[in-house]
Amino acid sequence: MLNFSKINILIIYLIFFLISIFSLLNFQSKENLIIDKKVNLGLDLQGGSYLLLEINSDSLIEEKIQSKVIPIKKLLKDNNLDYSNFKINSKNLSFQVQDVDKFELLFFSKKDNSVNPYIDIYRSFELDYKKVDKNQIEVFFSKYGLLTINNSALKQSIEIVRRRIDDVGTKEPTILQRGEKRILVELPGLKEPERIKKLLGKTAQLNFRLVSDNAEFGIDELISENGESLKISKRIVMSGENLIDAQPSIKNQRNEPTVSFTLDRLGAQKFGRATTDNVGKRLAIVLDGNIISAPSINEPITSGNGVISGNFTFQEATDLALLLRSGALPTPLNIVEERTVGPDLGEDSIKSGITSLIIGFILVIVYMFYKYKLFGLIANLALIANLLMLVGILTILEATLTLPGIAGIILTVGMAVDANVLIFERIKEELKTEKSVLHAFDTGYSKAKITVLDANITTLIAAIILFAFGSGPVKGFSITLGIGIVTTLFTAYFLARHLTSMIILRNNNKEINI
Repeated sequence: MLNFSKINILIIYLIFFLISIFSLLNFQSKENLIIDKKVNLGLDLQGGSYLLLEINSDSLIEEKIQSKVIPIKKLLKDNNLDYSNFKINSKNLSFQVQDVDKFELLFFSKKDNSVNPYIDIYRSFELDYKKVDKNQIEVFFSKYGLLTINNSALKQSIEIVRRRIDDVGTKEPTILQRGEKRILVELPGLKEPERIKKLLGKTAQLNFRLVSDNAEFGIDELISENGESLKISKRIVMSGENLIDAQPSIKNQRNEPTVSFTLDRLGAQKFGRATTDNVGKRLAIVLDGNIISAPSINEPITSGNGVISGNFTFQEATDLALLLRSGALPTPLNIVEERTVGPDLGEDSIKSGITSLIIGFILVIVYMFYKYKLFGLIANLALIANLLMLVGILTILEATLTLPGIAGIILTVGMAVDANVLIFERIKEELKTEKSVLHAFDTGYSKAKITVLDANITTLIAAIILFAFGSGPVKGFSITLGIGIVTTLFTAYFLARHLTSMIILRNNNKEINI
């Protein structure tokens, strides 16, 4: 246990120095960056905002159920099923059908032209139905169908939230899924929480609809930005899905901020056809159910470029362009929990954590030196090396350090000392019966190895479980604790053991007290 080959010594110290160098990167200035890596401070240490968002899929379910109207009507006609009294509700479709038995067979058929194709293959179905009375049928989404809608909406919402936050320029944001309907957003160092809340609170559903009294497609009466009441067609000329870029600009005659947009090929075709066919009419630009502006179509617009104006400030134009670029949220997002941590509180947390670490570190060093003299000094050197390696690994991973993470580092100090105490106490026992000092130390390290490994591996398992099932601060604690256990074993059984072996081999014939 005390013999080291030259290659082993080289590998041990090379690993230590390479990892420890990364810990020094946290002290480099922004002007003299060598490697752009550092440990990031979490929300509780540098201040910022914590938001827990929840998707509201009611409007999406209504939209999805409406999209089933034409396929179901076509299916009924293709199979010669007479129906009547067809109604579209917020969460279901209802109608009367003459041959209910035939409809039931059609609903769960294996054929491609059924309501739920391939049901026998996938053992799941999107739509379900029930008989309200003898001939009245209600069609609605099954539990599987609702779960599919929610999962899709949540994943899409997370991606769009990420785009919006990245566009604002927030550094090191944390955006995670929580449960079936919630999104956790942590924004360390955020200075404008209200702006972010407004950006995340808007679905940004953009569409272009003609100002018209034609009731063929239905009429909505909405109020525009200037207070004018307008009747607009429910038929959507073009939606925001066809936008490929949007930027704030100042292009109108009054030098007011506007939003310039660029359309994809399909959008340019739709927009060009609509403006060509409706010269002289007004085109309403509707965002989240509100008319932003309703300019007149003076000439066909076939270039695929356009401008949205609406008495914006430049900040409002910038935010609108950001929303349009990032895409529309599939559902509205509700803020169910909100916390803001001020930078002063975060600074106090850092000071308290560092003070606790320094005090604990000094007390441990004094005790180990008092208890084990020269070998206590070796244990203290191993402890310093342990902390350097721990911070170095956190820097390599660019981990986010939280207050519980600092607690994990403090606990690592205790765990590191515990390993050396177990080893030294075992060596003391061996020195009582062994005449050879070299053999006593070698046996002490060998026999203490199992105990030290058992103690650290069980703690490592607990840290892995906390990381797998915990969230937020709990994960921060488990990461620093887990890495600390690995560095503890390395420094105790490689660095400290090598330093101990150097002393023992040089003083093999002398009496050594521990």
